[in-house]
Amino acid sequence: MVEPTGRQYSVSKDDAQWRSELSADEYSVLRQAGTERPFTGEYTDTTTEGVYACRACGVELFTSTEKFESHCGWPSFFAPLAQDRVEYIQDDSLPGRPRVEVRCGSCGSHLGHVFEGEGYDTPTDQRYCINSIAMTLRPAQG
Repeated sequence: MVEPTGRQYSVSKDDAQWRSELSADEYSVLRQAGTERPFTGEYTDTTTEGVYACRACGVELFTSTEKFESHCGWPSFFAPLAQDRVEYIQDDSLPGRPRVEVRCGSCGSHLGHVFEGEGYDTPTDQRYCINSIAMTLRPAQG
C-alpha cells in the first residue's frame, strides 16, 4: 500500500474510489507501489511526441522531450515536466539497495523510482524509471 506522507494532495480519494476507478493492475502499481514486468509496458519503446500524465489523476508529469532509451525495461526520463509534479520518498524496501520512490505530486500515486549517477548521457545524469501503467500518453497535436 502507498504509505501516507502527511502531505495534503490536491486530488484525494478514499480506497474504495481508487479501486472503482482503476483496473486491478493499475491499482496494484499506483496505489500499492507495485511494478510491471520489465519490457512489457506500452510506453517502453514509444517514440511518440507528447505529454505523459498520471493515469490516476491526469496531472501532466513528463514529456517526450525528456524521454530516453535506457534499455532498463521501463520508460525512462531524465527530468519531470516540473519539480512540483512529482514527490520523492526514500525507499529502503530492498535490503542493501536504497532507492528513491517517485510519486505523483497531485494524488500521491506510485509512479516508479529515480536513479542518479549511473553514467547516462543526459543533462541531469538521472533516470526516472516509470511504470507505463502509471501514465497515459497524450500525443502532441500537429
